[in-house]
Amino acid sequence: MIGIVDLLALRYFQVVARFEHISRAAAELRVAQPSLSRTIARLEAELGVPLFDRQGRHIRLNRFGAAYLRRVDRALAELDDARTELADAAGLARGIVAVASETLLSLTDLVADFRARHPAVSIQLHQSTAERMAQQLAAREVDLCLASQPIAGPALRAVELVREEVLLVVPPAHPLAARRRVAIEELADEPVVTTRPGYWQRALTDRLFAAAGRTPNVVVEGDELAAVQPLVHAGLGVGLIPEMSRRAGGHPAVGWLRVDDPGCQRTLRLVWREDAYSSGAAARFRDLVIARYRDPAPRTAP
Repeated sequence: MIGIVDLLALRYFQVVARFEHISRAAAELRVAQPSLSRTIARLEAELGVPLFDRQGRHIRLNRFGAAYLRRVDRALAELDDARTELADAAGLARGIVAVASETLLSLTDLVADFRARHPAVSIQLHQSTAERMAQQLAAREVDLCLASQPIAGPALRAVELVREEVLLVVPPAHPLAARRRVAIEELADEPVVTTRPGYWQRALTDRLFAAAGRTPNVVVEGDELAAVQPLVHAGLGVGLIPEMSRRAGGHPAVGWLRVDDPGCQRTLRLVWREDAYSSGAAARFRDLVIARYRDPAPRTAP
């Protein structure tokens, strides 16, 4: 029978397996390194096999550890789901919804609307790349993801929210500002403002330039897509922005051009795990997101 200490040991094992480094895992768990090492050693002694290969200060998950981790992940996920389901069944109005998105500003109106309807529910927001979202869903760290790139993983459900054209924005005084259309080849020498690799805007920029046999001259890059338009307005370069941002308004003035490439578009999806229990709070937030994007009323652009 699994006791409280044993469950704690399993959760410690999960973190050590993820980091493959005792010191980093101890820092993440906020426990003393010797205590964590003893916990892992006791777990290995109970199982009768080593879970890690050790070389000096370095550890690596071995085949026994990898097999055990798969079972531990499933078991702890089921226990977490059960706790959430029981809380829902007990009619508890409180809850937590964890949401990941490539840009957090896209969630402003949604979170405000949801909190007005459900003030006892807390919202956790994570700014993540698509790759990180896949990891967060696999680890059940988030309930929902808003992504403009495909997310890989088993048992994932994706609902398309919007498919739209992506436009080029240029500074107001830029020679291209008077144009309506532009080819990627014409941008070969232009400074480009974009996001870091891993985010959808950078992936699209790199893909379009590569198809034209070019490499983008990236001069400014960051995590937040919403920062691109103000940076372009300031004259730092040109960038790609979803058409939704143009309709939303309220941003610094820039010139908008269509790109002569049918692939210059993005698809925004809401993604969650079908094999995991969705709390009542998470289900309500999911329904709100889907309903909001099916409503043509103006919204904040992600």
